[in-house]
Amino acid sequence: MSDKQKTLKASVTFNGRGLHTGVAVAMTVSPAEENHGIKFRRTDIEGRPEIPALADFVVDTSRNTTIGKGDVRISTVEHILAALWTMGVDNAVIDIDGPEVPIMDGSAREYAAAIDNVGLTEQEAEIKYYQVTEKISFAIPEKGVEIELYPDDHLSVSVHIDYGSRVLGNQYAVFDSARDNFREQIAPCRTFVFLHELEPLLAGNLIKGGDLDNAIVVVEKPAVNGELDRLRTLFNKPGMEIEAGYLNNVAPHFPNEPARHKLLDVLGDFALMGVRIRGKIMATRPGHHANTETVKVMRKQMRKEGVKPTRRYNPNDEPIYDINAIKGRLPHRPPFLLVDRIFHIDEQSIAGIKSVTVNEPFFVGHFPDEPVMPGVLIVEAMAQCGGILALHGMDPDFLYSTYFLKIDGVRFKTKVVPGDVLQFELRLLEPIRRGLVHMEARAFVGDKLACEADLLAQVTPAGKKNHES
Repeated sequence: MSDKQKTLKASVTFNGRGLHTGVAVAMTVSPAEENHGIKFRRTDIEGRPEIPALADFVVDTSRNTTIGKGDVRISTVEHILAALWTMGVDNAVIDIDGPEVPIMDGSAREYAAAIDNVGLTEQEAEIKYYQVTEKISFAIPEKGVEIELYPDDHLSVSVHIDYGSRVLGNQYAVFDSARDNFREQIAPCRTFVFLHELEPLLAGNLIKGGDLDNAIVVVEKPAVNGELDRLRTLFNKPGMEIEAGYLNNVAPHFPNEPARHKLLDVLGDFALMGVRIRGKIMATRPGHHANTETVKVMRKQMRKEGVKPTRRYNPNDEPIYDINAIKGRLPHRPPFLLVDRIFHIDEQSIAGIKSVTVNEPFFVGHFPDEPVMPGVLIVEAMAQCGGILALHGMDPDFLYSTYFLKIDGVRFKTKVVPGDVLQFELRLLEPIRRGLVHMEARAFVGDKLACEADLLAQVTPAGKKNHES
């Protein structure tokens, strides 16, 4: 099995209504570059604001999972995320012209089929994993909710539901990513609702897009006070009856379809981890709140463990830019040239190194008895590395000047001292336009993150080079 990231080979479009808003929407899922992750983009709002599919942006979990940023919201993201994540899509842009993902038939069936039909393409970057190394738990005891994760070498999920229902009883569902077929066994499983919940949901201004073709309706007790007649009229289903504890609007695909749908929701909510998971998930009576809160705990743990380099410098490989080539691109000169080699570069990213020695002039005064590389120079070194990325495709016969416009989110994680080799990794956050370069920058010493920042700079022409100098 390949450990390379993947994206779609082509875009796929879906049209439908949001389950709760009832708003008709068009949603297009498109390929994205490596390390992009999955992001939603509201095309109906000025500026086309983006919301990353991460648990950090979850703003509501009542009856669905809603992500938001500022005043922008996108609801019911769990089914499309389950399909993308479980079927191997690491990077995608989801353009949507409304506030809610279309419910389709209440499952992920159409999403999974479209992904399968269009196919995936392998990318160069390695897949990012979160390895569960010890038991992780989240529980709401008063509701009988419990989610536990255990170490394993691949992802598996088991779900148990028991709502005290004589119709559903105890139900179990299992999905093993190394063995089971998501498209056939989990994706077709539709959402379910108890009959006695329908009218309160409608009264609460929810399920405006529900039409009984996209949900299994469980009838726990006989309909009373004309309830069934009202629903027949409301959903234009004159022949609707109760059969074996279910409305006869749809036939279950599996005896345990409700448990399988809960498992589908678990997969969609855990996709908000932002990286793939190696571990065993065991969930009892899971729901969107419990699922996403568990993922938030895991993301905090992941941040605590630290971001790791995505590339490995090999001194045996020929550099893409050696020091002379770097001097041919950057105007900086010793002692203020702070990049020694570039070992990776493409249209979106760059990686380079600086060997930090005790001979650096700043160690004379910073500090004589405890030499530490100044943080401002680490930021400058990252910026110089990013400058090479910005100038990589420009005319080498011209000089360019690069000036900082903004530095955001600077964090220093560990000291840099003589003998360390700083590895820089920078990635464009958006295409270069009008000379504006916006990059995410990180510096590592070994596997330890030393510094990170968002950098915005302006590149301007400074005249033609004098090759005699």
